[in-house]
Amino acid sequence: MMLGFFTAALTLTQIMLALAMACSSVRLFIGPRAQDRIASMDAFYVSAMLLLLTFSIRTGSNLYFEVALVIAMLGFVGTVALAKFLMRGEVIE
Repeated sequence: MMLGFFTAALTLTQIMLALAMACSSVRLFIGPRAQDRIASMDAFYVSAMLLLLTFSIRTGSNLYFEVALVIAMLGFVGTVALAKFLMRGEVIE
C-alpha cells in the first residue's frame, strides 16, 4: 500500500519538475530582458537537479546524487558570473 503511494508521489513529482523545466525553458528563450533569462536559467538548473535527485531515489543509485551536486555547483557559479556581468559589464576584474 505505502509502496504504491510512494511510487505515485514520485511519479507526480517528476512530472511537475518536468513541467517546471518546460516553463522555465520557454522563459529562457522568450524572456524580454537578460534578467528574466538569468532567473529562468537558475530555475531550470534547480529543477534539473531536483529531477535527478528523484531519479536517484527511484533507482537507488548514488551516481545521480553526484551529478546533481555538480549541476548545483556549476549552476550557482554560472548564475553569479552572469549576474556580475550584468551589474558591472565584466566578470573578472
